[in-house]
Formats: sequence, C-alpha cells, structure tokens
Amino acid sequence: MESSIASVGGSGDEGSQNFDDGSKPSYKRLTSVQTARLERFIRDCPHPDEVQRRQLAAETGLEPKQIKFWFQNKRTQIKNQHDRADNTALRIENNRIYHENIVMKEALKNILCPSCGGPPYPEGKHEHVIQKMQLENAQLKKEHDKVSALLGKYLEKQISPSDLQQALNPITGSSSQSPTLGNSQNPQIDGSSSCANRSLGKQIVDGGDHLSSKSSSRSEAVETSLMSKVAIDAIDELVRLLRVNDPFWTNNASAQDEKLILNHENYEKVFPRNNHFKGVNMHVEATKDSGIVSINCIQLVEMFLDSDKWANLFPAIITKAETITVLESGSQGNRSGALQLMFEKMHVLSPSVQPREFQFLRYCRQIESGVWVIVDVSYDTFQQKTSSFHSWRYPSGCMIQEMPNGHAMVTWIEHVEVDDKIQPHQLYKDIVHRGIAYGAERWIMELQRICERFACFYVENIPDADSPGVVNSLKGRRSVMNLSHRMLKIFCESLTMSGNLNLPHSNMENNGGVRLSMRKNTDPGQPNGMIVVAATSLWLPLHYMKVFEFFTDEKRRAQWDVLCCGNPAHEVAHISNGIHPRNCISIFQPFIPSESNALILQESFTNPMGSYVVYAPTDVAIMNLAINGEDSSMLPILPSGFVISADGKPKASLGAFNDVHVEVIEGSILTVAFQILESGSDGNDMPNMEYVSAVNTLLASTLRKVKDALNCNNLE
Repeated sequence: MESSIASVGGSGDEGSQNFDDGSKPSYKRLTSVQTARLERFIRDCPHPDEVQRRQLAAETGLEPKQIKFWFQNKRTQIKNQHDRADNTALRIENNRIYHENIVMKEALKNILCPSCGGPPYPEGKHEHVIQKMQLENAQLKKEHDKVSALLGKYLEKQISPSDLQQALNPITGSSSQSPTLGNSQNPQIDGSSSCANRSLGKQIVDGGDHLSSKSSSRSEAVETSLMSKVAIDAIDELVRLLRVNDPFWTNNASAQDEKLILNHENYEKVFPRNNHFKGVNMHVEATKDSGIVSINCIQLVEMFLDSDKWANLFPAIITKAETITVLESGSQGNRSGALQLMFEKMHVLSPSVQPREFQFLRYCRQIESGVWVIVDVSYDTFQQKTSSFHSWRYPSGCMIQEMPNGHAMVTWIEHVEVDDKIQPHQLYKDIVHRGIAYGAERWIMELQRICERFACFYVENIPDADSPGVVNSLKGRRSVMNLSHRMLKIFCESLTMSGNLNLPHSNMENNGGVRLSMRKNTDPGQPNGMIVVAATSLWLPLHYMKVFEFFTDEKRRAQWDVLCCGNPAHEVAHISNGIHPRNCISIFQPFIPSESNALILQESFTNPMGSYVVYAPTDVAIMNLAINGEDSSMLPILPSGFVISADGKPKASLGAFNDVHVEVIEGSILTVAFQILESGSDGNDMPNMEYVSAVNTLLASTLRKVKDALNCNNLE
C-alpha cells in the first residue's frame, strides 16, 4: 500500500524521518488490524526492544523502522493528551480557589481585627484592650517561667520553651485531663494560630475574672502533667536502684556492719543531681534494706495508698499523714497507676531532734506479676512561693514481691537531703547522720513489727503463751489491742512537743535537758483540758536491751513507777504482740489497799532499732468496757513512757597513735516522757505553773530512781 503513513500525532512529521542509511522508507498506511495489534502491544510494553519490533513487523507485515516510528509518535500523543487534561483540571481548581479566597477575605474584614486577628473594637476601647492583652501576656510569661523553673528543678537542667512543651506533651497519654501542649489545635497554647488570637480576644471581651479562671485551669493542667512526669521519672530511677546493687550501693565498712549505703559518686554519674539546700547544715542520707513481712501484697499496697492506714502502719515514725489530692486511683484490683500528692510529718521519738516534714508524690506501679513498686518523691506545688520544708526526698520507696503463704519480700530505699536549721542534740547526731533514725532498716523493722501485731490481732484462738488472765474472749482481746495501739500513737505524737515552753527552771544536769510543752485537748479519746508534757533524753552506759528488760520486769516496776507508790504490781492480763516474748500488752494492778480500783495498761516492744515501754493509768470501769469487747476508740487515756535505743556509735575503734584496739563503751539513749492533766482547768491557754512544776518534779524524780536502780548515778 502506498501513500505516506499518517502521523499518529496528527502532523505526519515524525513519520517522514530518514533511515540511518539515508534512504527513504516506502510508506504504507496501516490497516485497522495492524493498528489494533500495535495498540494492544503498547499497553503492555510502551518501549519495545529491537527483537520485539522485528517480531511485530513479521506479524503485521510492516517494516521494523515503521514500527519504531509508530511507537514514538504514539507515546508523544499519549503524553500530550495527559498534559492537556492536567492543565484543564489545574485551571479549574485555581479558579475555584481564587474565588473562595476573595469570599474569605471579605468575610474576615467584617469579623476580625486586621492587626491581631481578634474581633474589632470601637476606637474608644482600643487602648483598654491593648492594656488587657499586655497584662495577659505578662501573666502567661510569668506562668511559663514558673513551670520552666520547676521542671528544670526536677529534671536538673534548664530547658527552652520548645523543650518545655515537648517534655509536658506526652505525659498523661489519652487522659481526659491531659493538656495537649504544643498542639496547634489547642487555642490556649499555640500563639501562632489565628484560633489562639480569637480565643484570647474572646477571653479579654468576657472580662478579667473569666481570664483568670482560664489561666488557673491551664496552670492546674500543666501542673498535673508535671506531677505525672516527675512520678514516672522517679519510679524508673527507683526500680534501677532497687534491682542493682553494684555500682550504686556499698557496704558501710566503717560501721562494721553490712548496711547498704549509697555510693554518691557512682550515683551522680547516672542520675545527676543539684543540691536543693546549701550551707554547712546540709547532709544527704541514703540507705537500702530488705526483709520479709507477714502480710498479703495487695493488702500492703492498699495501706500505703491510704494516708490513715499509712500512719497506723508506722506510729513510731509518722506523727501525721494526709492525702492532699488523688490524681489517679489506679487499676481496680491491683492499684497500678495510682498517683497522689501527700504530706507526712516524721519523728525519732525524742524532743531533742526536730521532726521532718515532706510533701511528696506517691506513685504505684505493678511492674510484673506479683511485684509492685511504690515511689515517693518530694514535690512543691505551683501555689507555693517558697518551700517551707527543710527536707527533700529523692526517689525513695519500696518494691513489694509476692511470696508463698501470704508473705511479702519488701526492699526499701530511703534517700533524702536535709537542711538541719536546728541541729539535733549531740546525743542523736550519730543516729541521725548515719541514717539510723530515718533509714531503710528502721522502716523495714517497724513494718515487720506491725505485721506481727496484725497476725496476733487476727488470730482465731488465744495463744497458749498468753495467760488467761481477765481477757477471755477474742472480741475483748481485740478491743484491748486497739486501745493499746491508740495509746501508743498518742504517746508518739506527744513527743513532737508542739507549743514548747521556755521555762528557766526546766534545765537539769543531764545529757539532754528537759523540754516542756502544753496543749489544750478537745479530741475524743483523751481527757479534755490543758495537758502538760515533759520529756528528756539521756545517755546510759548500758546495752539498750538491759535497759528495756529493766522496765519490763514486773518485779522491779516499783523501783521507777510512781503509780505503784513503792508497792509491787501484779500482771492480771497478758496479750502477745509479736514473736519476741516481751512484745506484749499487759494490764497491771498495783497493790495499793486504798486504790483497789486503779489499773495500768502497758504496751512494750523491742527490735534492734529501738524499744518502747508505753503505759497509762486507768480504772476498772474503763478497762472492763474494753475487756468486754466494747468499742474502745472513745475511752479516755493519757499515756507516758520510755523510748530506748542504741546510741549509734561504732562498737569498736582503733587507737589513733598506738594502733591498739580500743573498745568503746556500748551505750544506749533513754527518752522519758510524762503527761499530766490540769485538773480544774479554767479553760484559758496560759500554763498553770503549779502543774508545770509538778510534771518537772515527776520527771526528775523518775530519772533519779532509774539511775539508782541501774547503778548509773555517776553520770553528769
């Protein structure tokens, strides 16, 4: 077929190209069959090679070069068609956007201020609005600086605004209370968004009160996020310190024991810290200990997360505990994820040492099946202009591991920084600074003691070790134990010596001097009126167990107890309170013919960290109510007692010059405290000097009798 091949693109130019040898091809018009075959092939292979072109030529009866040119023209045609379609679509879209833009500009002119993006204001109010915006800007800047400073304080580094938003953004996940900082969809935070400008303008229009409320709500949301961040970082640190000894923990070789103390140099390489307190009175205490307690794990976790039960667990350590706010209650059944802000006041049961106060976050997490970690870390809220606390708790707390038979293994870490504005008395310096007074070992031993008490409380049968006495029922036994536990708590609280009195005649020639205080009591369960408290501490050259055995010896009670009036006393009831035979509750009846109605309730217990003998006078009528199983929570009781502990000094030291082993006298520290009620008080808050003098005389007389009985009269 002759006549030129029609250009696939329509022009025919590409179809009339010369061959490589300079000759012109013989042009043939393609039949419909040939065209259909080529179009089917180009859909699968737009760029055929030489072999494929020869094969097509053979199939269609065309020359290979005709095949080549046809494919070139077809590809060009397809490309041009696509370009024209794209251009048409873009032209239509551009025209639509152009018209939409015009409409939006016209609408914005009517509803927004062109300079700030907010609603327009009359000329007369413009300056007023500007002033409000400046105040809001200053307030936001101040709020940001405060958050940045606090976060820097906890993360131990300075952070930029962008870092601040990044740190706070992912803290609480999908919680409905979580602030979405750094998100351009949040009109309260992202200043670059026009939505933020509109929101700010609306706040200003609604007035200052609404603005302040929004700012306060935003501040609370940021603080909630910060508290979560601090708690999560703290528990991660604590888990590492709990599970790894080397290189963080070392044995205290200088104290000749196996107590674990923190290696501060290695610790700070991993967890850099800045001191929260400055000056010569600042010191750090960090200890670690573990022990097995006879209590169910989840029951113990629940007690830790209830401030009242927490204080009841450690009456000899915690004077006051309070849950300020609950941020998360945790998962039902295991309490994992529980987070709360708490306050506690701690003491060493001596007026010679200042109590410690902490405001801290407590966070609970179940890290694996049967294992919980509870962390405490100090936290100052935004509302506090300056911290009033002189104690700072770094990540501390415990790991509770489930064991067979309902027991639990508890590993405890106590890590605090203290600024002793008022130095502890010389008697207690070794105990406090060596981490004995508030260390992990004391927490573990107190927990073991109270768990033993729980076991005795819930026993179904009266043990054979307990004499039948006058308490013959389980209900009566538990009522007496509750009364005794409350007596111990009241005694411990009295030793914080709130409302100290500075009286010239209160000085005595002993190690600690006498501290006096007076309080007006209206609480149920204690006698109403003015109560005078007197306490002192002194060193004795005797092992603490010898002193404890002296005070718990029934036959020697008349040597020191003024309530016996020099007469012997008989134990009419005995209730076991722990494994040690002298960990018990006793009811004594003094042999006083003229006072046959008088009884003495006493609780005593001992462990290597300290011993206690607490007692209170009562009468037969009150005690019968408890013995018969009545509620004893309102029965009036006013305890006094003794606290005995080791002096905390090393048991041996080396001679400084002659390298001779020198034994140091093993001593103990005895704290004595008495409380008396002003009978016939007129209701005023002024101390009655007659009663102050009486309690001071009682204290001096008892100390003299104790030193006589223990052959310690040569003490200065």
